[in-house]
Amino acid sequence: VPRLAYQIDELPRLRLRGLMGMPIPTPNLEEQRRPFRTLHSLMEYLRDQGHDIDTLSMGMSDDLEAAILEGTTMLRIGTGIFGPREALPATAE
Repeated sequence: VPRLAYQIDELPRLRLRGLMGMPIPTPNLEEQRRPFRTLHSLMEYLRDQGHDIDTLSMGMSDDLEAAILEGTTMLRIGTGIFGPREALPATAE
């Protein structure tokens, strides 16, 4: 990721705004927090290297508490607001 961040910095019309992550689905809070903690550390490292990153998008309806505890700046809680989505019908290929 750090190498990619430097490559993006060289492109005049692109700006790396942040990082996004999702943990493996689990009801265990500590297991949810671990990847979020790693992602937050990576964002801090990139900031320390001079990258202007301001967004940490992590956390959805089932793991938002862990994401908040680990410093998310953007939650995605569609299911919590709108309810579960209907399954799409299977299509024949």
